[in-house]
Amino acid sequence: MIKSKLVMDALVFTVLIWLGSIIAGFFGALTGLGGGVVIVPLLALGFGVDIRYAIGASLISVIATSSGAASAYVKEGYSNIRIGMFLEIATTLGALAGAFLAQRLPTSTIAVIFGIILVYSSFISVRPPRPKPSANIPNKLATRLRMNSSYPTPTGRKPYYVHSVPAGFGLMFGAGTISGLLGIGAGVVKVLAMDQAMRIPFKVSTTTSNFMIGVTAAASAGVYLNRGYIDPGLAMPVTLGVLLGSLLGAFVLVRAKTRLLRMVFSLIILLLAVEMIYSGLTGKL
Repeated sequence: MIKSKLVMDALVFTVLIWLGSIIAGFFGALTGLGGGVVIVPLLALGFGVDIRYAIGASLISVIATSSGAASAYVKEGYSNIRIGMFLEIATTLGALAGAFLAQRLPTSTIAVIFGIILVYSSFISVRPPRPKPSANIPNKLATRLRMNSSYPTPTGRKPYYVHSVPAGFGLMFGAGTISGLLGIGAGVVKVLAMDQAMRIPFKVSTTTSNFMIGVTAAASAGVYLNRGYIDPGLAMPVTLGVLLGSLLGAFVLVRAKTRLLRMVFSLIILLLAVEMIYSGLTGKL
């Protein structure tokens, strides 16, 4: 009787996590932030999961969701593989540093850092894009590394030039560190680095970021796996839920006006940010 009740409780727990992960993946796809920014606080605050196990499950879901979308973007000619492979050196090193750092920081400190990142993500999700300065002059270093390319538009392929390669490389190391420490794709920082610092067209920035996210997450996930912080029973419903939610979000994205949804999502993660910071400062996590 007791064994049957335990099995039922585990089943209910798994189903609830799966449903929550669907919602996280759905809103993550609509805003471009990914489901990780919701998954970790959802598991830690809503289900009482240790934040390191929550980060481990989130990293596995990030790998799964980015892999499928990345292959499609590469096939369509949006992702710049050369830029992605070069910047992955920085994000991978950062991810390893973040993962090792996560083992040494108190969970309360990680919660506060996560809350701060959520506040920034909330702002980014509703902020209108800022105009970039003209970037029609080739950069010597980017030209030497053969990063300049073109991307498809309704009127044909449009060429672009890459700038500020060292600045972008440095920002990518920071993005990787955030990913490894907090279990999120850190796509906000990656897109910001490519779009604003390196002046890469937004569509190329977002698709190349998606291409890189899986590799970044895989680097830090190896550390979490080695430390025993990846629980298959937790990672499975999270990954399946985020995958389904991302597909639903992509379906709705091309058919609906997402401004209102972005505002709602921004408010939700802002509330989660406040709760994460409060829980971290008061020692509840």
